[in-house]
Amino acid sequence: MRALGIDIGSRSIKAALLEDGELSAFTKVDTSFDPLERCRRLLEEMSADGVIATGYGRHLLEVHSDIKTITGIKAFARGARAMFHSCRTIIDIGGQDTKVISLDGSGNVKKFEMNDRCAAGTGKFVEIMARALGYCIEDFGSVPLMQTTQMQINSMCTVFAESEVISLITKGARREDIALALHRSVANRVLSMVRRVAVEDEVVFAGGCASNNLLKSLLEAGAGKKIKVAENPEITGALGAALFALQK
Repeated sequence: MRALGIDIGSRSIKAALLEDGELSAFTKVDTSFDPLERCRRLLEEMSADGVIATGYGRHLLEVHSDIKTITGIKAFARGARAMFHSCRTIIDIGGQDTKVISLDGSGNVKKFEMNDRCAAGTGKFVEIMARALGYCIEDFGSVPLMQTTQMQINSMCTVFAESEVISLITKGARREDIALALHRSVANRVLSMVRRVAVEDEVVFAGGCASNNLLKSLLEAGAGKKIKVAENPEITGALGAALFALQK
């Protein structure tokens, strides 16, 4: 039995293939201007007996390919629980939205908070700020945490924050200090969501931004909890969808 999960995000499409219940392959491609065509290629390359789609663009496959879908909340809950069996709280900073999910002892969704009304605090915000400071996104999280600066970024609006960053640069501020301040602003926004779902151990940081070590450290410090990150955190949603496809 081959089961495929596809997570169609605003920035990238992730696919996870299960064979006899075990992860056998996964991939990640840019969403591009034609996500439907990208998904069709993935379906050809990773043929499966059952397919479930999730993510921002999941309804594309439901409408054009008659493929069933599930919400990102359900997919991340199932995927994170498969990666860490004792998982009770999930943090996902995605390209389009930010999610904090609380699970009960059986892995069912108990409560969640979601910010999907603007780019503030999302992966897209982090990407734009990295570019404004001349970092590639892979290196942005390597900024040292132990700095004495108390610099703050006052705006979480992507447009205004970018203007604020440019203004600080022209005033001679160090880009490392600005980068740390930006990470703090994102972490504080996420932590306000975490507190509303009453964080419980074990906490899992999922999604692409989970590879950002600075964000992870700031979230740990703010939540007062150790946070776990899987080896490939970006496929959490796709893995969850594949597990639902296997169940169907």
